Amino acid sequence: MALDPHTVRTARRLAAEAAEPVVALAKAHTTVSVERASLRLAGLAGADTTQLAGDVPWVNRVVDTVREHCGLEHGALLPVFHALREHSFTDLTELAEATAAGQVRFSVPTGQRRRSAEALARKHARGGVRRLRRNRSTRDRLVSKIGDPPQRPWVYLIVATGDIDEDVVQAASAARAGADIIAVIRSTGQSLLDYVPEGATHHGFAGTFATQENFRIMREALDGVSKEVGRYIRLTNYASGLCMPEMAVLAGLERLDMMLNDCMYGILFRDINPIRTFVDQRFSRQVHARAGIVINTGEDNYLTTADAVHEAHTVTVSQLLNERFAHEAGLPDELLGLGHAFEINPDIPDSFRLELAHALLARELFPDAPLKWMPPTKHMTGDVFRGYLLNGFFSLAGVLSEQAILLVGMMTEAVVTPWLSDRDLALANVRYVLNAAGNLREDFHPAPDGFIAKRANQVLGEAADLLERIVQDGLLNAIADGTFGLMKRPPDGGKGADGVVEKADDYRNPAAELLERDDDH
Repeated sequence: MALDPHTVRTARRLAAEAAEPVVALAKAHTTVSVERASLRLAGLAGADTTQLAGDVPWVNRVVDTVREHCGLEHGALLPVFHALREHSFTDLTELAEATAAGQVRFSVPTGQRRRSAEALARKHARGGVRRLRRNRSTRDRLVSKIGDPPQRPWVYLIVATGDIDEDVVQAASAARAGADIIAVIRSTGQSLLDYVPEGATHHGFAGTFATQENFRIMREALDGVSKEVGRYIRLTNYASGLCMPEMAVLAGLERLDMMLNDCMYGILFRDINPIRTFVDQRFSRQVHARAGIVINTGEDNYLTTADAVHEAHTVTVSQLLNERFAHEAGLPDELLGLGHAFEINPDIPDSFRLELAHALLARELFPDAPLKWMPPTKHMTGDVFRGYLLNGFFSLAGVLSEQAILLVGMMTEAVVTPWLSDRDLALANVRYVLNAAGNLREDFHPAPDGFIAKRANQVLGEAADLLERIVQDGLLNAIADGTFGLMKRPPDGGKGADGVVEKADDYRNPAAELLERDDDH
């Protein structure tokens, strides 16, 4: 299937033009979550567990106090490390404890004190950045020693019990049954918490809280089962919501392999302030790039609120924007798991041909990206037999379009919380399709003037037209107008807007500078 090369070039150029003002906006601002993530990279961990505090993370306590004393427009790291040096604290935890006790007054250092604080901050941040790199090397070594799954697409399966210990049991069972990637769904509403909970958790709602300790527990468990099954099992969680940068850092520190990370998902579907989201996603993607973490984008969500046929081009536009924002932050194509969804009403004539056209469009438009599709949800019903068949069609589309990551569809998806037996049957469905048709792509070539090729080029042309309008009107205005997923989100609204800070001319963040330069010196 041949896409029109001129339209492809035009669409990419327009995506870059549409993204440029937003990148400039992101560079001109910081957020409380970026400053907290920078402190985590510099080594501050743990929480204030005193009875009155109620487990407030130390990074929240310190950043909030810095903001109160001298603002965040100059950055948090220099005031923090100036205080560390001036008070001769042994480490950042001791400084945080003194901060909670009201014994520290933060200020922005100048002159030689500023240079000393900057050097100390860079030294600590370098340790965190090097840990990201070591974990990336460890992953590469384990993949080389244990082995990758023998074929693609990799089978991606969800666990979500609310209890990290039970998640471990289910994840290990899923890996033994054929899953290559385990995604731990996050507890409902965590994306709207402006802090990361501390420690292992056992009380999530429709998912398990994402914490550094939970990341560590699951990664350790999957390393064990990887050796048992003879292939490296990858771990996925979420770098989204109000703590997007912190989630990215914690994932890198604990060697997660994939993170859901989309440039507009939080804006559209969680009503998080647009500027905060773009600032946070740029920093988080710089972390992912250093840690070698594959991002999964969220275009599938658009088609749960908008028509999957008429609004297909908005998905392509989002994919192109996600690609541009990712490249600008340093993520190469091989770490760019662009999304889509199998959400066309199956009662529409030629629905599968339409699905396949959209899938093949993405594959040809992004030839080196590990694409990830979402299985049917919107049109699933209580008819589990129909659902099982739809999931088979979904897996077939994944095979024919050479997707790299195949999320396992459940026959009870969107009807009830799937039983373990539902997951077992879902894996059996995937295994059948991969075994029977895994190499069909080499024999499948849509006619250049056929329905599939024409549909793909139509959607691409509509995407280019929409991008041209976005360039004229501005991406923030397009989001405010409901262009994506029919959600209208103004740039000055949404949750977390009060956590956005415009940088002063003397803003410095040694952690961000290390990520930006992509070196450790």
